[in-house]
Amino acid sequence: MKKYLAIVVLIGLVAWGLYDVGTKSNSAELPTKAGQEQQLTVGLEKGDLAPDFELKSIDGTTIKLSSLRGEKLILNMWATWCPPCRQEMPDMEKFYIENKKDGIEILAVNLTQAEKSRNDVPEFIKAYGITFPVIMDEKGDVARLYKVSSIPATYIIDTQGVIREKIVGPMTYDSMNKMLGTIK
Repeated sequence: MKKYLAIVVLIGLVAWGLYDVGTKSNSAELPTKAGQEQQLTVGLEKGDLAPDFELKSIDGTTIKLSSLRGEKLILNMWATWCPPCRQEMPDMEKFYIENKKDGIEILAVNLTQAEKSRNDVPEFIKAYGITFPVIMDEKGDVARLYKVSSIPATYIIDTQGVIREKIVGPMTYDSMNKMLGTIK
């Protein structure tokens, strides 16, 4: 019995060690005050460095998430047919118009694979008067990377690229003001 228990404990320690090594290799260093380095894990939880990606906008411009570092960011996953997504878009546009001059950006990731037609997206943008960047996740890569299971899904990301909040469901103008007012 003691031999069996020792084997189980040993297997558990090996599994934990492999997990620990695997999670530490997925990290990035960010500069902090006084030139120190801060080790951050790339992930989807509060305090993690947001996973980087690159997609094209409707007009063909390539946008890379990490190129927006230095700005507070609302990263929103959505689709044109989603009622809560449609509900939050006017508030997002109002918030964007009022705050873009202050270094706040909105990046809307359209889950294009979930759309009936790619043409629905530009029609939606025109109908809602959207002026913030909309990028097309045509292969579902970003949806998989961010493990999107329901939409809208929104990440509030600080100027260093770190996730500060995750919201599932529609956001309001007031909730955007409140959340972005608390991050650096």
